[in-house]
Amino acid sequence: MVPKDLRYTKDHEWVRVEDGQARVGITDHAQKSLGDIVYVELPPLGTAVKKGERVAAVESVKAVGEVFAPLSGKIVAVNEAITKNPGLINRDPYGQGWLFLLAVADPKENEGLLSPEAYEELLKGGG
Repeated sequence: MVPKDLRYTKDHEWVRVEDGQARVGITDHAQKSLGDIVYVELPPLGTAVKKGERVAAVESVKAVGEVFAPLSGKIVAVNEAITKNPGLINRDPYGQGWLFLLAVADPKENEGLLSPEAYEELLKGGG
């Protein structure tokens, strides 16, 4: 089930925008595809990122998944808990398994994100 209060990317990241900041993680679909997550590489605080740029990596026992910035902005927080316990992403991808928080540079970029309905359609199409 895809949470209805989030926006999504075609690369299977989720975004929750509140007060000009975007909390970002990987979707349930992405964590299931990767399998048991054993390592997370997070971006340094203060890093300026552009939409579509690789900003993090999630490593499982069978693959490495790259995480791309869904919006342009500046990294203002990272989830230190997942560096110590990467399995949080598997257990709670939309809650405790978030990756980073960024200050959004251009709110208009939000319009390019997928609605929950559009993301569900992407998944049905094998995306």
